[in-house]
Amino acid sequence: MKKGLLALSPIAAMVALLVGFSIYYQGVSNAPLLFIFVITAIVAVAVTRGMPLKERVALFSKGAGSENLLLMVWIFMLAGAFAATAKEMGAASAMVDLTLRFLPARFALAGLFLAACVTSLCMGTSVGTIVALMPIASGMAEATEMALPLVAAAVVGGAFFGDNLSFISDTTIVATQTQGCRLSDKFRFNSVMVTPAALIVLVLYIFLGSEASEMVISGAVEWWKVVPYLLVLICAACGMNVLVVLALGCTLTCITGIEDGSYDLMGWITGALNGVMGMSELILISMLAGGIFALISYNGGLDFVIERITRRVKGRAGAEWSICGLVAFANICTANNTIAILSVGDIAKRIAGRFDVDPRRSASLLDTTSCFVQGILPYGAQLLMASGLAGISAMSIVPYLFYPILLGATVMITILAHRRKSSLV
Repeated sequence: MKKGLLALSPIAAMVALLVGFSIYYQGVSNAPLLFIFVITAIVAVAVTRGMPLKERVALFSKGAGSENLLLMVWIFMLAGAFAATAKEMGAASAMVDLTLRFLPARFALAGLFLAACVTSLCMGTSVGTIVALMPIASGMAEATEMALPLVAAAVVGGAFFGDNLSFISDTTIVATQTQGCRLSDKFRFNSVMVTPAALIVLVLYIFLGSEASEMVISGAVEWWKVVPYLLVLICAACGMNVLVVLALGCTLTCITGIEDGSYDLMGWITGALNGVMGMSELILISMLAGGIFALISYNGGLDFVIERITRRVKGRAGAEWSICGLVAFANICTANNTIAILSVGDIAKRIAGRFDVDPRRSASLLDTTSCFVQGILPYGAQLLMASGLAGISAMSIVPYLFYPILLGATVMITILAHRRKSSLV
């Protein structure tokens, strides 16, 4: 037991620092988050026992350089380059002008949330949705004088709607495969649970957007400048690999910007490099997180929590709470909802089978809970990406994440409702 508690001490240190900084720090940089992870990494290396310091550092480095993390680094770099070069050539402002010609400013916030919902449903990825829409959202926030963290949160929330429901989402596929149910069955079961939450948030955004300033657009919109954004959206919606999509977007900003006279080749290269450098904090945070949680896993932290959560499960409601608790903790440790579901999927299936939890229900609980947790993690890829593209801190977005928070509340309400229904039978 002492070993298990010791293994979790980096998590405790990280949570304490996150809470402290969220209270006292109101800046627009992710530097404090990077500092938190540096301190947590030191704690994780220090508490690891049974191997020399050199081997502990090697294990940390292996986790920091895992295949999934390095893929995310590529996405961060390309996204930063695309966003910076598109903004410099005026693509963001042109896209905002074009949008607001057809969409009144008071509906812009709700429109962004709805666009993110539809885009992520088509793409099956929250990160890809944020990459595609966040630059547009930033320009729209500036044009309508809405708070940038609020607008960023609308895109992040909508991105998780599709990530939770899409047939091609990796979390949906993993959840259904581990629980042994069909994608279509899980979709119907899951949509009943989350659609009311999305509708409530949509209405809320209509209300919050009513104070947005109307933007008067005079003259013709430079429509050719929106082509890079449209290409990214269309290719992503068609299921093209996000790296290929971003590479195509960068290429098109180069061609369009040079042809338009917005910059020359050297200006484009400079803009792209500045965009990549702007993602440096996020890349370091992601790699530090990977190393920290590799050490926690080695020390038995996840196994300890699984054993503690499942030892006192007695009824169906308890089984559902334990499934949610397991995937939530795994998500906190991995900062990746797909890996979290993979980590506890088999255990969740055994719990569900023993206590008569419908496989569609357990798959929905795994997927929805992981999206809720991932959606509010300031060190998760989605919030790091959104904050990097918007130029604000990830922690500043968290208070406005209405959809992910309501998603978590929905899971709790359904478990309580199932428990009450069972007690009346």
